[in-house]
Amino acid sequence: MRSDRAKLGLTQAPSRALLHACGITREQLGKPFIGIANAFSDLVPGHIGMQRLARAVELGIAAGGGVPFQFGTMAICDGIAMGHRGMFYSLPSRELIADTVESMAEAYALDGLVLLTDCDKITPGMIMAAGRLDLPVIVVTAGPMYSGRLQGRRLDLVHDTFEAVGRVRAGQMSEEDLCALELEACPGEGSCQGLYTANTMACVTEAMGLSLIGCGTALAGSAKKQRLAYSSGERICDLVRQDVTARQILTPAAVRNGIRIDMALGGSTNSCLHIPAIAHEAGVDLPLQAFDEISQATPQISFLRPAGEHMMEDLEWAGGVPGVLHNLRDLIEPNPTVSGVEIREIAREAQVSDPEVIRSLDNAYRAEGGIAVLFGTLCPDGAVIKQSAVSAKMRRFRGQALCFDSEEEAMQAILADQIPDGSWAIVRYEGPRGGPGMREMLNPTAALTGMGKEDSVALITDGRFSGGTRGPCVGHVSPEAAAGGPIALVQDGDEIEIDLDARRLDLLVSEEELAARAAQWQAPAPKITRGWLARYAQQVSSAAQGAVMG
Repeated sequence: MRSDRAKLGLTQAPSRALLHACGITREQLGKPFIGIANAFSDLVPGHIGMQRLARAVELGIAAGGGVPFQFGTMAICDGIAMGHRGMFYSLPSRELIADTVESMAEAYALDGLVLLTDCDKITPGMIMAAGRLDLPVIVVTAGPMYSGRLQGRRLDLVHDTFEAVGRVRAGQMSEEDLCALELEACPGEGSCQGLYTANTMACVTEAMGLSLIGCGTALAGSAKKQRLAYSSGERICDLVRQDVTARQILTPAAVRNGIRIDMALGGSTNSCLHIPAIAHEAGVDLPLQAFDEISQATPQISFLRPAGEHMMEDLEWAGGVPGVLHNLRDLIEPNPTVSGVEIREIAREAQVSDPEVIRSLDNAYRAEGGIAVLFGTLCPDGAVIKQSAVSAKMRRFRGQALCFDSEEEAMQAILADQIPDGSWAIVRYEGPRGGPGMREMLNPTAALTGMGKEDSVALITDGRFSGGTRGPCVGHVSPEAAAGGPIALVQDGDEIEIDLDARRLDLLVSEEELAARAAQWQAPAPKITRGWLARYAQQVSSAAQGAVMG
């Protein structure tokens, strides 16, 4: 066993003494040591129920013949960090989580890992570590939150709080009504109720084969989720004995299957950062164009919030990830899973109980997947858009630019209703390097939607968007402004054109004029010069490469 190097032999007598101090018996020294990377936090709704799940995992590991060891990782709730300095830390935390899991697994020579996670950056960060370490692993996502209820209406976080801010500003809702929504929109534990980033990555994880069957959508707080946690603990011991490691699951086919289910569901554009980062750690080559190629070949067969009206609970009750795989079965590539069942067999045996929530391919909501990758003079290295959340009349749009050099400037102008209809709001210097940390722009996009401007104002940023964003919002523009990309050269009044069908985003300014502006452009001083984020800004790659470190 891998853990033998920390517990066997004469020279490891001190290690054994310290393990005995932790309560480990002589008999347990001969069993596999299984780490439980537990991202429990009192500050993250998706994670507040993890102590109960961790106990179930521990019991499963013990029943499976292993010795469980819990250790903690950090967790940031994007919704709470949104709109202030905290969001600088969200995407960078993914790298720290990966480093933490790697450090603990290597320092203690663990034989296998159960990754207990749920929310936005925590899940990809842990899987990045799995790909890097190539140990036996199983991912347990803690599950989606149930919808809220108010006066017979179902509620979710984004539509009923973020977008409600814009409705209050537009005079369509009172602050008293907003307060009522705040109290009822999020009824308890779990990741936010729509197909936002956390739930997108949970579904992708199951489709890639890293979670047990049904884990991706099993609801937070449910007995089903607790049973899955117990079974994951048992199963990881089998994987250790069989030496089934992460990279045996995280193959190129698994990565493509993950992207395909993302496209079929209409998931978050953040997957275009996280899946490439996971692929990078697993040694899988994944150009950004692969997302668009798979999207164009994958019908969107579910329509969840924020673009649609179904929620994650509806997807769970309709058949979950296995149900989606069932309807995609002719497109899914063969690949092993941690369940020990080949992914196409899971797809064949699954059932769909609600054909409106999970539609057949010949009755799809859209002929293409939820995300499109754009190229053009404004984004030579690429940009991404959640095309499933864009209305038909905004798929081709031409307008004049209004430039803001930070999210705060843009938000102030939006709430003051200073952005004319027919405009492009440009929010720049918010990329991985320039932010630093590539902040999500849910506050500006939700405010525009709440004010009824999702079909009259478009937004472009070198930052990123929440999975809850809808409307014509283009993110991940690369190269970013801080690197001197074309987005840094845009001036107020410049015309910009998007053509989603042609996958183009163009700044309609002559090459000569852009060259003259580039000659005058100077890189701005770093916004943050001390601490972890200063180091991150110096080392992080482009969004087009997944914003990875090193």
